[in-house]
Amino acid sequence: MKCLEIRPSRLSGTVNIPPSKSMTHRAIMCAFLACGISEIDNIELSEDIMSTCQAVTTLGGRIDISESTIPNRKKLIIYGSGTVLVEKDRINCGESGTTARFIMPVSRLTEDAITIEGKGKLVSRPFDVFFPIFESCNIEYKTCDGKLPLTLKGRLKPGNYFMRGDISSQFISGLLLALPLLNADSTIQVTTRLQSEAYIDMTIYMQKIFGVNIYFNKEDNKLFIPGGQKYIPQKYFVEGDWSQSAFWLTAGVMSGPVAITGLNRDSLQGDKIIENIIISMGGKVYWEDNTLLAEKSHLRGIPVDVSQCPDLAPVLAALGSVCDGKMEILNGARLRLKESDRIKAIVTEMKNLGADIFETGDNIVINGREKLSGGTANSWNDHRIVMSVAIAAVLCENNVIIEGFNAVNKSYPSFWEHYKSLGGNIIEQCLG
Repeated sequence: MKCLEIRPSRLSGTVNIPPSKSMTHRAIMCAFLACGISEIDNIELSEDIMSTCQAVTTLGGRIDISESTIPNRKKLIIYGSGTVLVEKDRINCGESGTTARFIMPVSRLTEDAITIEGKGKLVSRPFDVFFPIFESCNIEYKTCDGKLPLTLKGRLKPGNYFMRGDISSQFISGLLLALPLLNADSTIQVTTRLQSEAYIDMTIYMQKIFGVNIYFNKEDNKLFIPGGQKYIPQKYFVEGDWSQSAFWLTAGVMSGPVAITGLNRDSLQGDKIIENIIISMGGKVYWEDNTLLAEKSHLRGIPVDVSQCPDLAPVLAALGSVCDGKMEILNGARLRLKESDRIKAIVTEMKNLGADIFETGDNIVINGREKLSGGTANSWNDHRIVMSVAIAAVLCENNVIIEGFNAVNKSYPSFWEHYKSLGGNIIEQCLG
């Protein structure tokens, strides 16, 4: 396994944050479903985004990739026909859960059969939330224990659907993308507490940009989707990714200062909450015009409920490991269903670096220390574990070796370039 060695050093400087992966997925899907040519600018071609691009081309879309006016970014020219045409009988979603959960209902805008595949942990992640909906529409499906590969045949129908909201909001977002194109109205009643609600808001926001309206009654947890709508081609510039900014904000308050450009301070992204969480811990985080700054701070551990922002848990664990007092990361059940069992992964790897950290049920408890010892950590083939360990290396006494460091390519291929630009001291890449 390839590994990378980091010598602890201060991180400071400016990062132009990558575009929001979540917004990019949604923009590509809406552009594909529109009839005409759309331009999606400010793109980083991570593995997950490439999975969505490949999925829509399998369903009849065409995508040209050109250079953006933003350095080191791309622009997607997407040619949509407003219909779904199965051009190949298989879609490989790689390790992207978003791609798989969006493409399943969207692929059912046609009768034609298709098999949806994946690799890595995605193969064992749950998809059975969709099965009652497929059954109600007489969509044939074949699977092995509710997991990938999944073969589908038959067309989605308008109707009144009931869905759990405590496994992944991506199931609901996938249906929202497809249902407006049907010939009659539909509803989705969420039957449990809705977690990651902000991601539903982001889907509705993107659909509105592309001319489609969804109505969300949050008091009743019910969505109304008018049928007979059409997506309208657009030119869209993707805003910066608050999930990725969390790593640099953490680096800023641990060593800093770090300035982050490219963020939307009024964003709907749920992980924008990282700004308030770090401030609540005593972090010096503030805006200067359109730049978000984080300065070295004296931090204290606090309890954080991550049910609405599970992707922040790994980096919060890294931050809590070097705070005063006790840090609790609460309600993290869904972390066990991510690219890795993220509770087990982050506890294991932060402990390998010398943190006083343990899991209890679906929570993580950390007793902060002034410094960590350093050591060797495994990636678990999980991008967020790798990036969190790299940030924790800032306050280690000895070098940190990360096995499987290339996992960052899933969401943030320029991470190591940005890490070095801030002063990160990467000694060498080697074979473990």
